Amino acid sequence: MKITIFYLLLVFISLPLLALSVEKKVYIVYFGEHDGKKTLLEIENTHHSYLNSVKESHEDARSSLLYSYKNSINGFAAKLTPDEASKLSKMKEVVSVIPSHGKYRSQTTRSWDFVGLNDHSWNRAQMGDDLLLNAQYGKNQIIGVVDSGVWPESASFSDVGMDPVPKTWKGICQEGVAFNKSHCNRKIIGARYYVKGFYNVFGAVKPSEDYLSPRDADGHGSHTASTATGRQVPNAAALGGIAIGIASGGAPMARLAVYKACWAMPGKPKSDGNTCMDEDVLAAIDDAIGDGVDILSLSIGFNEHSPLDQDVIAIGSLHAASKNILTVCSAGNGGPSPASLANIAPWVITVAASGIDRQFSSPVLLGNGMKIQGYSISPYAMNQMYPLVYARDVARLGVPQYLATQCQPDTLDPYKVNGKIVLCFIGQGRNVDKGIEVSKAGGVGLILANNQDNGNTIFYDSHFISATGVGYDGAVTILQYIYSTAYPTARIFPVQSVSYTPAPFMAGYSSRGPNHVDAHILKPDITAPGLQILAAWSEASSPTKLPYDRRSTKFNLYSGTSMSCPHVSGVAALLRAVHPNWSISAIKSALMTTASVTDNLNNPIQDYTGNPATPFVFGSGHFQPIKASDPGLVYDISYDDYLHYLCTINPGLLNKVNAKINCPNQLTSPLNLNYPSFVIPNLYGPVTVTRTVTNVFDGQSRYEFSWNLPQGVSILVSPTVLVFDHVGQSFSFTMTIFPANDYSVRNQYVFGWYMWSDGRHLVSSPFAVFLP
Repeated sequence: MKITIFYLLLVFISLPLLALSVEKKVYIVYFGEHDGKKTLLEIENTHHSYLNSVKESHEDARSSLLYSYKNSINGFAAKLTPDEASKLSKMKEVVSVIPSHGKYRSQTTRSWDFVGLNDHSWNRAQMGDDLLLNAQYGKNQIIGVVDSGVWPESASFSDVGMDPVPKTWKGICQEGVAFNKSHCNRKIIGARYYVKGFYNVFGAVKPSEDYLSPRDADGHGSHTASTATGRQVPNAAALGGIAIGIASGGAPMARLAVYKACWAMPGKPKSDGNTCMDEDVLAAIDDAIGDGVDILSLSIGFNEHSPLDQDVIAIGSLHAASKNILTVCSAGNGGPSPASLANIAPWVITVAASGIDRQFSSPVLLGNGMKIQGYSISPYAMNQMYPLVYARDVARLGVPQYLATQCQPDTLDPYKVNGKIVLCFIGQGRNVDKGIEVSKAGGVGLILANNQDNGNTIFYDSHFISATGVGYDGAVTILQYIYSTAYPTARIFPVQSVSYTPAPFMAGYSSRGPNHVDAHILKPDITAPGLQILAAWSEASSPTKLPYDRRSTKFNLYSGTSMSCPHVSGVAALLRAVHPNWSISAIKSALMTTASVTDNLNNPIQDYTGNPATPFVFGSGHFQPIKASDPGLVYDISYDDYLHYLCTINPGLLNKVNAKINCPNQLTSPLNLNYPSFVIPNLYGPVTVTRTVTNVFDGQSRYEFSWNLPQGVSILVSPTVLVFDHVGQSFSFTMTIFPANDYSVRNQYVFGWYMWSDGRHLVSSPFAVFLP
């Protein structure tokens, strides 16, 4: 009997402990759109009532709530057990319960000249009027940047000469660590931070790693914000005076709203990137919509492929689209792997990354007089010849050759390295760490060589010693020289900015298609400069973001689709200023249909391999801001069009956003979304694509259709001539694509273009077809 009582007591004691041990995760409980009839307090109380219905106490319900989304998005984020989440998902009013997937990742002197926004572009002569002046430099456009915060003291965010804050602005300046209301001004008109999702997973923000405020401890947020809307800053330069010039954002007089949702990962170097939790990002987007931004810029992306109804950026940006707010996103840095794209929703602009016509040259002079081209952003000069050695030949005793070849930590023998330049190969570990190893062993310089797989791809690193990077061919030449003489010597020349052709060229890291969610939508949409872009930086960070790097800089060179995204965000703000009545889809269409697919040698844009790139890499091409201000025709898409598109591709997301839309019984193909580009995933027989163009040019015009067809494809078009007599007039046309009698091209994607031209405007769009 005593034993039975003991076990019963044990069971009763264990039950509460078991309940407590059930893991709680963050879920986003989603109701769709607000009906506009409730106050913010009433909305929050409604959300609490749902939590109360599944929680054991009011206190538990209150403590579990992270965010109540109250502006455009109707929902809340809360810590729930799987059972509680299941109960909520079965309630009639709840359209979806989305588990937090984890983390998003955060993915300029010459670049604006290169794309024609300033007076020194390679193609300025053919680009027309001054977009910056016509747009008043983006005056009173508001760009919301969701990122790692801002360094408000940067000259890029000065408000000197700016008008008072627009009266339409509804945002706030949220105070926190090292950030108060005085840090907002007429440039930074709003600043908020979102940390509840991060706190739930990682705990409190450590003061040594980040600021619990909108202040940027990383650099990424300041860089992206200033690229989009930074003021013009003369004599800006990276560490060592590299890339000196006028740093500027695309829309230097636009206003900046900061939404910090990305945080330093605990216990890891900043160079590993930030982490941005789903629920924090969605809260930032919801507030940005309510605050009244015109453009949303997100240089972040999820590493995993998620359907649209599980993608909070897709959900949030669709709500933004309902308010005519344009969302611009980075394509991701998952290249060159195919189908590696992030942010593929058709209502966002997905931006790839490409290089510009500037490189940072740092050649190597060999003792035999031969000069090998090298590239670097190392600020340290070398003014004489030094002995040259190959890392493999100066390894510590017992170190495997493959480790020494890559200059891995503790692999080099100081007695053999002291006072010498060391040739190392790229491989495991950070490139900067290889320079550290050479320096630690007493070396005076580093030549970092590409392996055969990397070829002649350019890598830039801010080393701590004199250093340069060479391509594989150059490395072979250097090795041949080393073994041809008893006393090889070399000198690394100081870094110089030099012009480069061909440009633009696609960055190898830029993510590429095909689209893994809806194969009919061609992504990315466009490419923009994203390689070694100079922009504002956090002075709490360092050029490399490594923990042992104690250097500080006001401006930094950085690469990624994170850098290309704000280029387009800034230009989108200019276009909105010039054309205030355009829809966000018209702006997007104008950017896409005026993009260039050739470089400054008038050849097809190359991929990192040196071969011609495809629309799965650059989308519609490299953006041309001034041409985009006068596109002639646009492919317009309404918010309702997007909702009807969801009927065909993702009814689940449609129900989440707007359950009032009734899908037609006869669903049309997703190919018929009025998108400028398109993809036919499998061409077995004739496929008809319908498009509608709208005239935005002030005057009468006559457009003729033309095409550039790939091998294995034929086309029939009706009509082939469109005559417009007023602005706003629209015409539809059909294109029937069918396989040609050519069986030499099979089991691959082929690419073509279709165009409308009136002699002044060329409205060009790519398409892709898979020939089975």
